[in-house]
Amino acid sequence: MIFEYLKPAALLGSLVYALMGVVIFWVSFVIVDKLTPYDLWAEIVEKHNKALALVVAAMCLGISIIVAAAIH
Repeated sequence: MIFEYLKPAALLGSLVYALMGVVIFWVSFVIVDKLTPYDLWAEIVEKHNKALALVVAAMCLGISIIVAAAIH
């Protein structure tokens, strides 16, 4: 069937897994933020630390790939 992905069960499953992925990503980011010796948000936004922003972006991509692979 062409519209298999529009079935309520498949749509609900996709939404649940997407929500799980976002929650797991958020929790892991908060843990990493607590483990660092300084406030990541203040360092990036207020002090404009571009090097730290790049490291945090790479960490976010890594966590996202791990979460997506685990859920998939």
